[in-house]
Amino acid sequence: MNDAMITQEQKDVLGEIANISMGNAATTLSMVVNQRVDITTPRVSIINRSESLDDFEKVCVFVQIQYIKGLLGSNVFILKEPDVLILTDLMMGGNGKTAAGGEIGDLHMSAISEAMNQMMGTAATSMSSMIQIPVDITPPDTMKIDVESIKFFEKMFATDNDLFVKIAFRMEVGDLIDSTMVQLFPVGFANQMCEPFMKLKG
Repeated sequence: MNDAMITQEQKDVLGEIANISMGNAATTLSMVVNQRVDITTPRVSIINRSESLDDFEKVCVFVQIQYIKGLLGSNVFILKEPDVLILTDLMMGGNGKTAAGGEIGDLHMSAISEAMNQMMGTAATSMSSMIQIPVDITPPDTMKIDVESIKFFEKMFATDNDLFVKIAFRMEVGDLIDSTMVQLFPVGFANQMCEPFMKLKG
């Protein structure tokens, strides 16, 4: 199949994988921030690379995960700056209520990297169980990006393909966050992810 093509069946599979793996990741994040966390309602779409940051304003945080076993490829999670500030404030013992108006510093970046590392470790374990293939990931690379700096995003994927899978999740954390978290990966990686899952479903 052409890497630029994603069928409706594959989109459904990606949504199912995302729902289960990120649902489990939410449980991990809940323990980290000591708040109820729900990451639900994955909406799967195909976008051009240039549309990647259309949902974001000003500053956001990119978390890049490399799959190095079972699946080979890269994906990125994009978080809004106020959400990162609240999550990391909770991790550091704060109440999260006054954090959203601040500015992300090195301590916040280190904390969100650790949180995402734990979350994505859980998600990878879930995916491994679903596709019955051992899956391993690297620790995340985390960076703060001004949404005008799309050039940074252009360098994050070793692919000439301009089409990406976008999965938008609703993320709720206690009564502090009701927001959107976005996952992006090349359509070629999406095909790779779907293949073992669809074989198992027969």
